[in-house]
Amino acid sequence: MVLQAMGRILVGLCQVGAWGCFDEFNRLEERMLSAVSQQIQTIQEAVRAGGDMKVDLVGKTLSVNSNMAIFITMNPGYSGRSNLPDNLKQVSSLECLYMLL
Repeated sequence: MVLQAMGRILVGLCQVGAWGCFDEFNRLEERMLSAVSQQIQTIQEAVRAGGDMKVDLVGKTLSVNSNMAIFITMNPGYSGRSNLPDNLKQVSSLECLYMLL
């Protein structure tokens, strides 16, 4: 269910060229995290190709609007969180923000 919902959101972002931010991404179950990461990797490859590449997401074949972007946030310090899959680490730019109280 979560994978289908995430897939539909990703399809929408790809079609209209919107930006999406997924907060606490690493709270997904590990198997879901891996599957969604694979979808994100596929989308990113299409964006790098200038949107000329067709992708298959949740049973739909579509072109990716090259204006789209995906951002994720995660908090690895809390228990019960999953590690970011290696395939997503390799294709993403990781930025850290520390809040000092």
